[in-house]
Amino acid sequence: MEQFELNATVRKTTGNSPARELRRGGQIPAVLYGPQTEPVLLSVNIKELEQIFKKGNIGSIILNLVIQNGKKVMKPAMIKEFQSHPVSGDFLHIDFYEIDMQRKINVMIPVVTKGICKGVELGGLLQIIRREIEVLCMPGDIPEAIELDITDLDVGDSVHVEEIPLGDNVEISADVNFTVLTIVSPKVEEVEEEEEEEALEGEEAAAEGEAGEGAEPEEES
Repeated sequence: MEQFELNATVRKTTGNSPARELRRGGQIPAVLYGPQTEPVLLSVNIKELEQIFKKGNIGSIILNLVIQNGKKVMKPAMIKEFQSHPVSGDFLHIDFYEIDMQRKINVMIPVVTKGICKGVELGGLLQIIRREIEVLCMPGDIPEAIELDITDLDVGDSVHVEEIPLGDNVEISADVNFTVLTIVSPKVEEVEEEEEEEALEGEEAAAEGEAGEGAEPEEES
């Protein structure tokens, strides 16, 4: 897994007004914390952060935070949480979590497929049930994605979590052998849709019946 450098500066102020001033200057407030790290208030450059987000799955990116506080200190970290404006999408705040490069961590990895599925060519539908899977590994061994070859899958076939090939230093944190993806028949999809429609119609008819029972009869003139 490639690591990316991000510059950060220790900040002394908190609150909405200093945060707005930071954003006007092209920075956003941030915080670094971890199991053995006292929280450190930081600010990071918005443009540098945007470049990091363009790399893809931000939940598995390892950062080398270069912290300026009179002298440079480098901390390995991951993005734990970020806040953005609901309308503009502008960054508002970001949390970094310091990691130990010598200890395993849990991360969510995206599932991607490769190949042209035999079952899909015969009219089936590819249904991806889990688009991310949690794995346990060393920070330096985080895979960019879990790639599944679906070429030989036919209608009715499935891939379960225990069937996924992984590297020697990567394990999946799962107690149940859940289904990751399956190839379903379009007829099954149609039956499910019809059943849902019939159930909905039945509920509407029952509601109308209840409304009718509760109505007062009209007086004859």
